Amino acid sequence: MDTLLAKSPLWLAVVLALVLVELTWRVRGGRGYDKGTALTTLGLIAGNVPAAALNAIVLGGLFSATWAIAPVHLPLDNWKTWAAGFIAVEFAYYGFHRASHRVRWLWASHAVHHSAEQMTLLSSLRLGWTNLLSAGWVFYVPLTLIGFDPKLVVLLLAFNLRYQFFLHTEAKISLGPLEWLLNSPSHHRVHHGRNEAYLDRNYGGVLIVFDRLFGTFRAERSDEPVEFGLKGRAPEANPLRLVWREWSDVFAAMRTAGSVRSAVRVALSPPGEESPQSTPPPLAIVN
Repeated sequence: MDTLLAKSPLWLAVVLALVLVELTWRVRGGRGYDKGTALTTLGLIAGNVPAAALNAIVLGGLFSATWAIAPVHLPLDNWKTWAAGFIAVEFAYYGFHRASHRVRWLWASHAVHHSAEQMTLLSSLRLGWTNLLSAGWVFYVPLTLIGFDPKLVVLLLAFNLRYQFFLHTEAKISLGPLEWLLNSPSHHRVHHGRNEAYLDRNYGGVLIVFDRLFGTFRAERSDEPVEFGLKGRAPEANPLRLVWREWSDVFAAMRTAGSVRSAVRVALSPPGEESPQSTPPPLAIVN
């Protein structure tokens, strides 16, 4: 569930074709295309292959187990199940994504995705390898317990992630009035901004309505160009260091917290906050 490439050769062909089209557009338009950033992303993709395989095994077993004890099994052959499932998955994703920016333990995985300083389609594939450890999957387990088949949850999550692939671009693509309902490249550029005006905004996947409902929506402003990347963090080209540097800081802060309770508080605190008993190394402010 944590890779956009999945197992579809057709989808992979679409991704490669659009990445090449965007590369040509950026170069010809004078925006440039950072080769180093692209190579780092490719390294992260390579590392995500075994990580995704492990996730599939562990989470497949977990979802099957929770589905087996669910008191209700909603029928897959009913369109109402899919409609309700779509809303439920989008809501769960919003919760997961918002928590990934507000809980340091989750941010340790998610920060990798925000590390690129260019907003490109390829950067949508810049994902960490530690989603199993950070436990963002807990937001989706309740969906199987209330009756949604794990196959439905996985398929709708895959749709959610594939839709977001198209949002990672600096191209001025507008969805018009649909942008009140749907996430768009403009909305998602805001989400990736490290500007103070854009921090902690626009967590939606396919839908942007939960951001509007819960006060986390922010529109892109013509007078405030979006600055991409991690605030307070220098760019990191080495995929291994990039994957583990936030975890290193979290574990260091937890070790010096003074007690188990304080260590848990560190893990659950927002990124950038000091530990209860000590001052940790400088951290990235949440993007």
